Amino acid sequence: MIVFLVLLIWLYLYFLHGEFWESGPELPPALPLECPDVDIIVPARDEAGTIAPVIASLLAQDYPGRFRVILVDDNSTDGTAALAGESANLRVLMGEKKPDGWAGKLWALSQGAAASAAPVLLFADADITHDPRHLSALVTRLNAAPRVDMVSEMVRLNCESIAEQALVPAFVYFFQMLYPFSKVNDPFSRAAAAAGGTVLIRRQALERIGGIEKIRTALIDDIALAREVKKFGLIYLGHSGLAASIRPYPEFADMFRMISRSAFTQLNYSAFVLAGTLLGLALVWLVPAYETLFGHGWRFLFGLAAFAIAAISYLPTLARYRVSRFWALALPLIALFYMAATFSSALDYWRGTGAKWKNRSYGTNVL
Repeated sequence: MIVFLVLLIWLYLYFLHGEFWESGPELPPALPLECPDVDIIVPARDEAGTIAPVIASLLAQDYPGRFRVILVDDNSTDGTAALAGESANLRVLMGEKKPDGWAGKLWALSQGAAASAAPVLLFADADITHDPRHLSALVTRLNAAPRVDMVSEMVRLNCESIAEQALVPAFVYFFQMLYPFSKVNDPFSRAAAAAGGTVLIRRQALERIGGIEKIRTALIDDIALAREVKKFGLIYLGHSGLAASIRPYPEFADMFRMISRSAFTQLNYSAFVLAGTLLGLALVWLVPAYETLFGHGWRFLFGLAAFAIAAISYLPTLARYRVSRFWALALPLIALFYMAATFSSALDYWRGTGAKWKNRSYGTNVL
C-alpha cells in the first residue's frame, strides 16, 4: 500500500533525518575572544534599490577588531557604486569584465578576495542588512570550540506579502529538509551546505581548496563552496537572528522566477533525477493529502497520520517567520508550486535558455 510507505517515509524524516524541522540552530550575540582582521566582500550588480542600507549596516558593525568593506561593482548599469556612499572603511572596486566560464557573483568575489590580505573574509550579499552585533557573533562561532573553517547563516528572508508568506517559509523548510543543519555541522557526516548570503571563511581554508576559482562555474555557489571546504575541515550552518534580506518578492510570479532560476541546476541537469524528484515530491506531499480527503479505512488513517506529521514538522519554520500556522495545511499546494517551478527550470534548460540573473544569461554550460 503506497500510503503506508509514505507514512514510513515521514516517520523517518521526522525522527531520523537530523531533526531538520527544528529550524535551528541560531547564533546568539557574542563578543569574540579572538578578533582577527576581517574584510567584508560585497558583490553587487544593479543593486541600486538595496545597496545604501546594506553598506551602512556593514560599516556600523560593533566589532572589536579591524574590519573594512570591499564593494565589488560587477558592471552595474544603475549607479550602484555611487549609491554605496563614502567611508574610510569602504573600498569600492569596479569589477573587470566577466571571463567566459565564470559565474558572475563568483568572479566578483574572486576580485574582492584578491584585493584583500585579511586572514578572515566575510562574503555578504548586496541585499542583506546586518545588526551591528552580527560580525562579532560570526567571528565568535568561527573560533569557538570546535573551531571551524567556515560559518554560514540562513538570514531571515523578506516575508511580508501573501506570496512571501505562502512560499518563503516553505523555501527555508525545504532547504532544511535537503540539508539538515545538524548533519552539515556534524564532522562525521558528508552533508555539506551553506547559505550564500552570509559566509565567513578563513583565508587559509579558501586557499587550501584552490580559491574561488575552484568553484568558478557553480551557479549554486554556496553549496559548492561548502562541499569543498568540508573536505578538509569543519563548517557551521545555522539561522540568523541578526541579519535579514531586504529583497522583496511581492508576487507569486517573482517567487516562481526565483525558484526556477536554479532548480534544475540543483538536479545536475539530469532528466532522470528530475523525474525521480517530481515522483518523490508527489509521494511525500500529494499522496497524504489525497488519502486524507478521499481515502477510506486504513488508507485514510495512514494518509491522515502522514499529513499530520508533515504539518507538525512545518510549524517551527512558520513560527520563525511569524506567519499563521494554518499555512501548514497548504503544504501540498505549496509543493505543487515548487514542482511546477522545478519543471519550468528544466524546460528552460532544454530550450537552450539556461539560467538568467541580473540581465545575464549563463546558457547551459555553466554548472
